[in-house]
Amino acid sequence: MPKVYLKTYGCQMNERDTEQVARMFTEGGYTLTPTEKDADAILINTCSVRDQAEQKALGKMGIMGAQRQKRSHVVYGFMGCMAQSRGQELFERIPHLDVVVGTQKYHKVFEYVDGILKRRLEARMDDPALSLIGTSVCDIAEEIDSQNTIRDHMPKAKNASAFVSIMQGCNMRCSFCIVPDTRGKERGRPIADIVKEVEFLARQGVKEVTLLGQIVNLYGRTEFPKIDGKSPFVQLLEAVHQVDGIERIRFTSPHPIGYRDDLVAAFTYLPKLMSHIHFPMQSGSDRILKAMRRPYKSEKFIEICEKMKAARPDLAITTDIIVGFPGETEEDFQATIQTVERLKFDNAFVFRYSKRKDTPAAEMEDQIPETVKEERNQRLLDVVNRLAIEKNAAIVGTVQSVLCEGPSKSNPSTLSGRTPQNKIVIFEGDVNRLTGEILDIDIKDSTGFTTYGVPVLVGV
Repeated sequence: MPKVYLKTYGCQMNERDTEQVARMFTEGGYTLTPTEKDADAILINTCSVRDQAEQKALGKMGIMGAQRQKRSHVVYGFMGCMAQSRGQELFERIPHLDVVVGTQKYHKVFEYVDGILKRRLEARMDDPALSLIGTSVCDIAEEIDSQNTIRDHMPKAKNASAFVSIMQGCNMRCSFCIVPDTRGKERGRPIADIVKEVEFLARQGVKEVTLLGQIVNLYGRTEFPKIDGKSPFVQLLEAVHQVDGIERIRFTSPHPIGYRDDLVAAFTYLPKLMSHIHFPMQSGSDRILKAMRRPYKSEKFIEICEKMKAARPDLAITTDIIVGFPGETEEDFQATIQTVERLKFDNAFVFRYSKRKDTPAAEMEDQIPETVKEERNQRLLDVVNRLAIEKNAAIVGTVQSVLCEGPSKSNPSTLSGRTPQNKIVIFEGDVNRLTGEILDIDIKDSTGFTTYGVPVLVGV
């Protein structure tokens, strides 16, 4: 039985896409292997939003090429945003590469890889010297309805939560972002199809779903009508909320332009919506937001956050921020710090601006030196980390509702779960009995970004 090794770099959407590919390989008779050393097919799915993910993926693929010396039949492939963006160029960069598949062709990956592998294995039986036979494949073409192909999941014995892809693409054209080029225009899946997928997950024991879209709250805006003043996204939230067995709903990542009053109101009458939103701000400077082509001002972003906290007082807000965008002055940077201090985010992902291929920002004047980017990055992280530590310390001594996700990644002898505010809690207990369960946890301590607690129920 052939083996496939799958590695993902980047966002939750990449993880969800990889799961779809994994399902196709297992249905095709392959087994998943956690190491590339015994794999017959090696595939990397990576993001292009930030340079770091690309460089990690390229480095990993380059190193894994050494496998070919001992196992010449192995098929190597890139899939995802970097594959879409770079296409044929990747074959020049990685000589041993066999397959490059873009973001609208995940459903073709198995067909391409399996075809090459079978031809190589058959040729090797006749003549070992022919083990490299097999035509390379580069497929980055657009495909109608590709958003509807990400719908299957890998069966798991214990699966507390799952990602559900509700759309592909983005129409926003932020000046720093490559996503509209790598994932195409916005394309939403029908609500009925998404609900059917969620119902399947509920039957498998999943209690929490996270709805995924590049700009998730703009779901269906060009395809489906408003009903009773409610956007297609709010209609979807209401439909998923009705699924028996699903107790928690999350979504990522929304955009301020899609945060209308109907979505704010949904947090007042849909209790399964968790008290956390990841809400990318990018900058606190109106001048930089305009240069980024973000169609809102800082005060509008603040207004939305305050409306959300009024609708759901225990709401936690996390965000994305870019420092060192072209032309960013110290005054612009200070505006970002002031907004972070004002909103007191529960956490933030802070990124140094990096040029992305074929984006307007890459050609802008006044590119910021790397030393300045790094210095601002660290200063902002100091503020973000201080606020995050304060937020976590504030829940010590309280009892939190925690969905147990299974063994902790840092210490498998303990269990890990998340509160409604998406805060990580570590505790002890029986992994087989508690995984997938929602527990009351008495929070005893916090080390900054992680909290520790004890289950309230005796005997767990």
